[in-house]
Amino acid sequence: MAWATATAPPRRRVATDRPRFNRLSGAISPLTRRILAVNLVALFFLVAGMLYLDEHRRGLIDEELLSLRGQANLFAAAVAEGATVGDTPGSEHLNPLLAQQMVRRLVQASGTRARLYDEKGRSIADSLLFKGPAGVVEAEELPPPADKRQRLRDFLAEYDRLIQRLWAPDPLPVYVDNPAASAKDFPEVQSALAGTADSQVRRDPNSSLILSVAVPVQRYTQVIGALMLTRDSAPIDAAMVRVRLDILKWFAIALGLTILLSLYLAWTIAYPIRRLAAAAERVRRDRQGRYSIPDFSNRSDEIGRLGAALKEMTEALWLRMDAIERFAADVAHEIKNPLTSLRSAVETAARINDPERRQKLMNIIQEDVGRLDRLITDISDASRLDAELSRAKSEPVDIGKMLKALVDVTETAAAERDIRLLVEATGNLTIGGIEGRLVQVFRNLIANALSFSPRGGTIRLKAFREGRAVVAEVLDEGPGIPEGREGEIFQRFYSLRPSEEKFGVHSGLGLSISKQIVEAHGGSIAAMNRCRSNGDIAGACFTVRLPVTP
Repeated sequence: MAWATATAPPRRRVATDRPRFNRLSGAISPLTRRILAVNLVALFFLVAGMLYLDEHRRGLIDEELLSLRGQANLFAAAVAEGATVGDTPGSEHLNPLLAQQMVRRLVQASGTRARLYDEKGRSIADSLLFKGPAGVVEAEELPPPADKRQRLRDFLAEYDRLIQRLWAPDPLPVYVDNPAASAKDFPEVQSALAGTADSQVRRDPNSSLILSVAVPVQRYTQVIGALMLTRDSAPIDAAMVRVRLDILKWFAIALGLTILLSLYLAWTIAYPIRRLAAAAERVRRDRQGRYSIPDFSNRSDEIGRLGAALKEMTEALWLRMDAIERFAADVAHEIKNPLTSLRSAVETAARINDPERRQKLMNIIQEDVGRLDRLITDISDASRLDAELSRAKSEPVDIGKMLKALVDVTETAAAERDIRLLVEATGNLTIGGIEGRLVQVFRNLIANALSFSPRGGTIRLKAFREGRAVVAEVLDEGPGIPEGREGEIFQRFYSLRPSEEKFGVHSGLGLSISKQIVEAHGGSIAAMNRCRSNGDIAGACFTVRLPVTP
C-alpha cells in the first residue's frame, strides 16, 4: 500500500469588492444618458403634439363664429328697424347717417368691428372710421400692455408658425385692412347681399386670426344691405395660452418625475453593472489579490441573476486556479520520486563494474521509466479531460449494454485469476452522456475490483433505474476500504493497492478521473464497504449515480 499527499497551495489574499467612489459617481454613464434620452424624447414629442391643439383651436373658432353670427343677426335686425327710410314696400333703403350712428353705438361695448354695406355693395358705415374736419379718421385698438406671459405668447406663436410650415401649410387667406374696401373685397358680404349669411377666417400679417361674419340686413323680405362683424382671435389666443399653460405645468411635473424615475432606473441598472464591471476588471488585472464579485442576491431581476452568475463564475475560476496549482504541485511531487530513483540508479550504475548488480540497476531504471511513462500518460489524460468534456456532444448511452460489453472484454483477464463477472441490468437504463468517457469510468472500477478480488471470487455489476437516475454498482469480495478512507481514494495520486502488487504499476489518477467524468455528467460516485451479518467486511461497493437527461 502506498499513497502520496499533495502540498497545500499558499492562501490568497482576499480583498474587498467595492470600487472606488469617484469611479462610480463621476460623470453620468452612457447607459444613464440613454435612459434619460429615451424617456425625455418620448415625453417631449408627446407634449409637442399636445401643445399644437389644432382640433381645440378649431372648436374655439367655430364657437366664436357662432357667437359672432348671433350678434350680427341681432345688430342687423336693429339696423333694419332703426336706420331704414322709405314709406312704401320696395322703396326702403338705409340712411347712411343713422346707420353709422347705430352701428357705432351697437358695437361700442362688444369689442368687434362692424361694417355696413348698402344693397349695391357700397360701404356706408364703419365702426372704426370717424368723419372730422380734416377728413376720415380710422380708430385703431392698441395692443394690450406687455405682461409676464408675453414671452410665452411669442414663443407659442413661433411654435405654431413652425408646425404649420412643417406639417400643415396655412391655407387661410391674408387679411388686408383697406378703409376703401367694398363688398367685392369680401366674399362673405357678397353672400349676405344675396340673402345668405356667411363667415370667413383670415390671418393678418401678425399671425393672429381675423374672424368675420356677414349677414343680410332685411326689411321684411327685401335685402337692403349687409352687415359684417369682424373680430380678432385675442379671446381664442388667451384661451389657448391658458390651456397650454396648464399643459406646460403638468409637463414640468411629468418632466421632473421622468428625470427622477429615469435616474432611479439608471441607478438600479447602471450602478450595479458598473460595480460588476469594476470588480471584473480588478479580477482581470490584479493577480495578487482574490477579489469577490459584489453580492446582488437580494435582487430578483436580471441584475441579480447576472451578479449571481458572475459570482459563481469567479468562484469557479478561483477554484479552477487553485486546482491547477494543486495539480501542478502534485505532479511535481509524483514525478520527483521516480526521477530521484532514476538519477540515483544511473549514477550508481556508472560506478559499478559487476554485471549482475548493473543488470539489477538497469531493471530499476526500466521500471522507473515505465512509471514515468504511465504518470505522464495519466496526467495528460487528466489535463485534457475538462476541455474534452466541455466540447463533446452528448448522445444516448445504454448503461446496461455498456456493462455487458465491458464484461465480455474483461472476461479473459478475469478468467486468469478464476474470477467470475456477473451483470444484472433491469429497466430502461438509457441516459444522455459521452459514451467513451463513461466506458473509461466503469473500466477503471472493474480493473480496481479485479485488483482487490481474491482468486475464485465474484464481481457483480448491477444497474437499475431509481427515479430520474440510473444507478450502477460494482461489488467485489476483496478486503474493502480502510475505515475513514472512503473519500480519500478519489483524490489525485492517492494509491491504495494490494500488498502483492508491484509498486508503481498505477499512477493513482484512475478514481480521480472517474469522479471528474461522473460529476461532469451531473452525477455522483461513492465508495463503501459491504458487511456480512456478523459485521465482517465482505468487500467494497462503488456506486455511480447518473441523471437521466435528454
